[in-house]
Amino acid sequence: MNLANYINDLLYRYDCVIVPDFGGFVTNKIGAKLNSDTHTFYPPTKQIAFNSLLKHNDGLLANYIASAEQISFEKASTAISLSVIKWQNELQKKAIQLDNLGVISLNEQQQIIFEPKKDVNFLTTSFGLPSVESSTIERYRQEVKPLIPVINATEKKGVPAFIKYAATAAILLTLGVTGYNGYEQNQQKEVYANQQKELEKKIQSATFVISNPLPTLELNVVKEVAKPYHIVAGAFQIAENADKKVKELISEGFNAQIIGVNKWGLTQVTFNSYADKNDAINSLNKIKRTVSKDAWLLVKTTK
Repeated sequence: MNLANYINDLLYRYDCVIVPDFGGFVTNKIGAKLNSDTHTFYPPTKQIAFNSLLKHNDGLLANYIASAEQISFEKASTAISLSVIKWQNELQKKAIQLDNLGVISLNEQQQIIFEPKKDVNFLTTSFGLPSVESSTIERYRQEVKPLIPVINATEKKGVPAFIKYAATAAILLTLGVTGYNGYEQNQQKEVYANQQKELEKKIQSATFVISNPLPTLELNVVKEVAKPYHIVAGAFQIAENADKKVKELISEGFNAQIIGVNKWGLTQVTFNSYADKNDAINSLNKIKRTVSKDAWLLVKTTK
């Protein structure tokens, strides 16, 4: 059994997949970015990291293998344990290539080092979006030539008199038109200013009175924070048993609730639900140590 294939499938839907007695593969979302050196745009993605401290069995991987292979939960757990033993033996000799995940190896302190495979994007919302490379835009400066040709001193001597008179008349005509336009604009501004003053006097003299004003309404709107991270306490075939479990957990101080029915028709009951992934993982580890070793983390994203 190729365990890496099942881990790969689950990482598209969940942010954390734990391999019991080995470690957890955790994904982190990375936004779109631009490489200014290569002029390449990269779409949003989910990057994989490995946490060797996440070793407790949350049941997610075993449940998925049991469903995919049509075997019992116990046989799936045994298959996972055998794969872990095989990995641990091979790591003593060489690095291991995990299909579509990356490479795991041991350092000098016998700690597991994970190098993720960067060409696989586990973010389903970015499925099919490749990186895009843009060509460099080159800018050119072109010398601007004057509209009126420059006449040097030697050329000025040969200019006829009638050209000089025509140029002088054109300049005087331009100045006359400019002066008239300026005078006309000043007249328009003065008329507009007088009209503005009259309008302000009318506004100041007007009085608006409302005899029966409407009462002020105060609306307190509480924004509901999405909590996609659920610590599952169990799944029940009979709904009454699920209700009993919720009441039992609430009496123990948990914010328990029923979050719906899974694809196998079982009613799922949670200890607590969280908006932050780190808070959920910390709470899960505490519950596993003190309450139930079978608790596991379920991530339900809203569409």
